[in-house]
Amino acid sequence: MAKQNSPSLTEVVKQVAEQQHSQASEIEKSKTVLFQLQAKFQELEKEMDSILLETKTTEREIYLQDDAIEVTKYHCENLEAQVRALYSENLKLRRDAETVQEEFEMTFARNNEYREKIKAHKHLFWEMESKMPVMLELAKKKAVVKELKAMKEDLMHDLQNPEGSVIKQVQEEITLLKREITTLKEFINKKTDLLEEEKKMHAKLRKEIEVQNKRYDAILKRLHCQLNKLHSNKRQWHWNIQQLEKKAAELRKCLGAVELQSSI
Repeated sequence: MAKQNSPSLTEVVKQVAEQQHSQASEIEKSKTVLFQLQAKFQELEKEMDSILLETKTTEREIYLQDDAIEVTKYHCENLEAQVRALYSENLKLRRDAETVQEEFEMTFARNNEYREKIKAHKHLFWEMESKMPVMLELAKKKAVVKELKAMKEDLMHDLQNPEGSVIKQVQEEITLLKREITTLKEFINKKTDLLEEEKKMHAKLRKEIEVQNKRYDAILKRLHCQLNKLHSNKRQWHWNIQQLEKKAAELRKCLGAVELQSSI
């Protein structure tokens, strides 16, 4: 009965063979999977090396960029300092330009005032000059010369007459007129020299008048200062007199009280 229930040796061998074949198949499968995993692991190692290389390259680029950023930052700071310096210099130049503009306007106003004064002096000098005896005499001489020139033109017109006696008479008169003209020219030259000397004298007098005006202005300023000081001293003296009068009144009161006590 036991022999019938126990498996036979053939079945056992068959089962063992099947188990071995199954195990061998599983081992082959495991080897295949292992080979695949090793290949995948090698690929991953290659990818890891590539990633590490890229990481190092990226880190190197980051370091270089950090250095470039520091250099750029330094340049920016220098540029900001230069901009601030240029702005300060621009403000200074603007203030200097405004000062120069104000000085120019003041100088221009003074020049206009001086020009007006010179114009007034010239007008006054021309009026005085036109009324001088020398200028009146010169005007008369110029009228005479003009008249003589007109006479000369008339004579030149008469010279076209073929009569010889008239020509001789005209030539004699022309000679006389030339002498008179020469004399008048000499006289005019002398008067012109005198006029130039008088102009120089007037210029000298104008300079002396300007010097005297400046001197008088200085004296007037000094007198104004003295007058102001005198007014100040006068106010001080008036105050001192009031104080003395108060003290005198107080002394009179005291003296009256002493005399009253003495009489009692």
